[in-house]
Amino acid sequence: MLALVLLLFASATRVQLVDEPFDIPAHDWRFDSELGLHQHAATLMARFQVRSGGEVRLLLMTREDVERMSAGKPHDTLMTFGPAHSGRLQYAVPHPGDYVLVVDNRENSEPARVHLSVWLDFRPVTGISPQRQFTVILLSFVFFFGVVGWSAHRIWRGIHR
Repeated sequence: MLALVLLLFASATRVQLVDEPFDIPAHDWRFDSELGLHQHAATLMARFQVRSGGEVRLLLMTREDVERMSAGKPHDTLMTFGPAHSGRLQYAVPHPGDYVLVVDNRENSEPARVHLSVWLDFRPVTGISPQRQFTVILLSFVFFFGVVGWSAHRIWRGIHR
């Protein structure tokens, strides 16, 4: 029973959005990862690897900033990673909204083929490590079942007197 409860607690809360290669022309950028987080905030995780071409950057932006960037206007980014041939990006999105993950190849004179994996993790960000969470849950179960066992023992002794 305890194992079942712990297994349910640790069940997957990740949603895979993208896991495929993309071709980005030279001196250009592309986004295929529009993240519509309208109900819950989440942690965005992305992993990329350049299969051919030069180093690229990953940019996490709001939808409005992507529109400004495509119009050549000043824009902001929430997080930037790179330039690099491979890497990981992790960002706790602070509140629901429309976010976009951009693969930026504007600094290269050759096209790039990039394998991109993107997923969202909807577990609440607590700041407590998974090991500590597991320890707290395990100790809570031990205490609970200890109290239940002790109470059952006392009741059993009271009935048989």
